[in-house]
Amino acid sequence: MKFKTPEEFRDWAAKAVTIFGMSGVGKTTMGTVLRDHDWFLYSVDYRIGTRYMGEHIVDNFKREAMKVPFLRELLRTDSIYISSNITFENLDPLSTYLGKPGNPDKGGISFAEYKRRQNQHRMAEIAALLDIEHFIGKSRNIYGYKHFICDSGGSLCEVVNLHDSTDPVLQCLTDNTVLLYLEGTPDHARTLVDRFRLAPKPMYYQPQFLDRKWREYKEEFGISQDEDVDPDGFAVWGFEQLVYHRIPLYETIARRYGYTVKMEDIPSVRDEKDFEDLILKAIGVCQEA
Repeated sequence: MKFKTPEEFRDWAAKAVTIFGMSGVGKTTMGTVLRDHDWFLYSVDYRIGTRYMGEHIVDNFKREAMKVPFLRELLRTDSIYISSNITFENLDPLSTYLGKPGNPDKGGISFAEYKRRQNQHRMAEIAALLDIEHFIGKSRNIYGYKHFICDSGGSLCEVVNLHDSTDPVLQCLTDNTVLLYLEGTPDHARTLVDRFRLAPKPMYYQPQFLDRKWREYKEEFGISQDEDVDPDGFAVWGFEQLVYHRIPLYETIARRYGYTVKMEDIPSVRDEKDFEDLILKAIGVCQEA
């Protein structure tokens, strides 16, 4: 959704905005601020982890619990209940389920299983993004919210086809919302990588990109067998590749379909008016370009 003038956005009675960008640029912070000012906050990652992958996550918990004799008997007799306590602020159950490929003695899973879970995530993310139109309606018709903000997570750019003008996810987003890219800085990208080295975590990769990087990693480090790959080693190496792979994709989405704001401007957003002013400025800059 694009506007001819900033005033068109300002006069839009019931606003709907999708924010996207790298981890740590302020998506969740901005969404929380607006939620506190009567905007409905839709988290794609939360929807993935509850509606579309909740059963997979809990089944994995149960699979691990079945390895413990004491818990095994309790599970088999329905004497205990295991669930995922996923929240907007804590998405660890989802990332833990995705896992890391490599040596099982170091906590890794087989590359085939890793790809299976990656595909589950891909399908779940696409479904959660396509749910946005439905949730815009729910937010207004059931809960009485006027405005809608979607925190799309970090992997939006991995599940859309930028070479297809009829891509269903992009069509859904542009038909129903304004796409707003929260642009990071080169320093922020380096900080993300440094932070990730200290605490590697599972990530989602676009399938062809993952296959290519898996081969490159093994070649670079002289590894012939998948099970000899250090899971954290690949996670750190792969994350750095992923960060710089995603930046031009984000930029393309913003240039074609939306607007861009700088991450350094996010801390100044304290309420709905600040957010609106930020978008009005971005639209104005786009019109002048």
